[in-house]
Amino acid sequence: MSTTRAEEIARVLADRIVEGIVAPGDRLPSEAKLVAEFGASRTVVREALHRLQSRGLVRTRVGSGSYALTPPVPAAGDDWLAARSESERAELHAFRIAIESEAAALAARSPSPEEIAAVDDALAALAHARLPVETVEADFAFHRAIAVASGNRYLLAALDRMGARSIILPRARISDQERDAAEAAAVLAEHRAVAVAVRLADPLAAAAAMRAHLTASTARRAAR
Repeated sequence: MSTTRAEEIARVLADRIVEGIVAPGDRLPSEAKLVAEFGASRTVVREALHRLQSRGLVRTRVGSGSYALTPPVPAAGDDWLAARSESERAELHAFRIAIESEAAALAARSPSPEEIAAVDDALAALAHARLPVETVEADFAFHRAIAVASGNRYLLAALDRMGARSIILPRARISDQERDAAEAAAVLAEHRAVAVAVRLADPLAAAAAMRAHLTASTARRAAR
């Protein structure tokens, strides 16, 4: 059994509960439906549900299924980046575009060789990723490398608190199906444009490339 896989599925389901997509009292999809959705075995799905139970997010009734519970109240100061509706998610994405465009501009002012290397390493990992579950790690690593290179601890902290789940839709993140080749090529080209602008120390081009990438990402999400 893949512990990492079970944790990924648990994280996706937890996001749905915390964000209100699955309301308290709602029954989660059956094991069979979760197996079909995530392309995982029943053993992995059951482990994911056990993880949710241990976190107080679901209650399982024998012969009936698993039901969402009211999420625990977040610690003070940890709720400001929560997005529980489509309009809030749109606002959060606009916030992400604002801070990441600025991070890219700052990163391009005077990047160190080490910072450029970190960006290039993440870009290479993204180019070699074949499954969406592999893609999200490389994708977030790229954006985080840009934020690190910005030299602004607050921009980096904001990105870290949004986390990798802001990079790609949850279902794509844990799917076993290979990525769409045309979409993968477009995403890689967008990231490469940011990396090139940073390497050339062109803040305006870096900010524009980051904004173009995140705007295209919004369009791809809407198309799904």
